This record gives sequence, C-alpha cells and structure tokens, in this order.
Amino acid sequence: MSKVVALITMSLDGYITGPNDGPGSGLGVGGERLHNWVFGGTWRYDSSERGQMLPDDRAWFDSASETMGAVIGGRGTYEAAEHWGDRNPWPVPFFIVTHRPEEEPPDHGFEFVGTIAAAAERARAAAGEKDVHVMGGADIIRQFLEAGLVDELTIIVAPLILGDGKRLFDGFTHSMELEQLGARQSRFATFLEYRVI
Repeated sequence: MSKVVALITMSLDGYITGPNDGPGSGLGVGGERLHNWVFGGTWRYDSSERGQMLPDDRAWFDSASETMGAVIGGRGTYEAAEHWGDRNPWPVPFFIVTHRPEEEPPDHGFEFVGTIAAAAERARAAAGEKDVHVMGGADIIRQFLEAGLVDELTIIVAPLILGDGKRLFDGFTHSMELEQLGARQSRFATFLEYRVI
C-alpha cells in the first residue's frame, strides 16, 4: 500500500541548511556538508568535482528509490536548487507546492500545485502502489506533518553542528508520537526511520 514518506538531512543541532541558503548558494554557508553522504565525502557548489556514495549509503538510497512513485518539494527548495537545471532529477512525477502555481513553466518536468492537500492527492494518484516522498524544505515537511499527511519520517543526521540556518522544526507546535522503525549509521550520517503514530 502506498505511503507518504518525508525524508530530509539535518545537522546534529537541527538545521537543514546553513545560513543564507537560496538560489546561487543552495544549502547555504557550510550547508554542503549536510550532503557529504550523497557524494561520499566533501564537495562544494563551486566545484564540478563530485564523488560517489559509499556502497552502504548507495544500497540504502537505491532501496528507498525503488519504492518511490512520486516526489513533492516546496517552491523554496525548487528555487534554491535552481530548478535542477529545468530537469526533474527523479524518474517519477515531481510536484512543487507553491502559492503561484500559475507560474509553472511549460515542458520542464515539474508540476506546480497550490496546496499541500492538492500535492498529496495528485502525488498519490501518480504514485499508484508506490510511495510518495516529501523531500522538503523544512516548511513543507512541517506542513505535511501538521496536516497528518505523513506516514513515515526519515531524518538523516549529518555529524556536524551548523549553528545557524533553517531548522527543521522551527515553529512546529504539534505534539507527535513516533515509532522507531530502524536506524543505521554510515561514515557520513546516521539514518533514523520512524512511523508517525
């Protein structure tokens, strides 16, 4: 049965970006280090050099990707990623939640939607029996959690303290109980998987 799974990487002190994130600076000052697990080590936006995931991280990522039938992201993430070069980085439908859905560019591989409820409905329909992955940013994940639309939450904790940036749970006012499904550790991150009760 299809699930909605929210996944995001954060620092040990709860930040999902460094300060001054956005177009041209992606994950903000020092934020690249959050995704060292994706590139198998240190990388920078201003360098074209990218490493590869370590084998255990690749196995986890491939397993998670096999169940993915659709992706949801926020407009802020879309802009910070500079529209992924106007190409959907996933082999499944990608829905962008935005207050301005009428600004959707033609033929760019993304579908703009105006609300999280509409995004969830359309993504579930597109995913069929596979899962919907909510990738963030923090505001979109908080909204999905607050609306009771998330079945599972995966937090990938990078071993660093950023000290500033955007926090995953800033402004979150709901009490929520989670059931731990699993935990794994790799060289560059600790992966925590929960069921939302």
